[in-house]
Amino acid sequence: MKVTVSRKAHFNAAHRLYRKEWTDEKNELIFGKCNNANFHGHNYEVIVHVTGAVDPETGYVIDLKILSDYIYEEVEVPFDHKNLNLDVADFAELIPTAEHIAVVIWNKLRKRIEMDKQLEVVLYETPRNFVSYKGD
Repeated sequence: MKVTVSRKAHFNAAHRLYRKEWTDEKNELIFGKCNNANFHGHNYEVIVHVTGAVDPETGYVIDLKILSDYIYEEVEVPFDHKNLNLDVADFAELIPTAEHIAVVIWNKLRKRIEMDKQLEVVLYETPRNFVSYKGD
């Protein structure tokens, strides 16, 4: 029997979508207001889904306290109240789009969660704009 358990967290962060090698005009055309030279922020919500077999001894797929700790250490501490472009090394050469942020979070958490479990990260940039990544 496989079950999916989920944990929700949030962080507030600023970012700017742009490519250094493009002209200001091209960045504006492609990224619009997300290309603001002074950055802009979001109240991100992240939902982490872990799917696996239920341990017959504990009744858990994963202890949600442990999952909560992983999310805190790998996502909230490094990202919360940060400028993703300037303060987070993962985005030094990677545009901090919602897509890239979700992949970075997935990669950080994948290292901490047993490989026999499936992992999915859903990242809400706004209540209506969100992405999900399952490692494919």
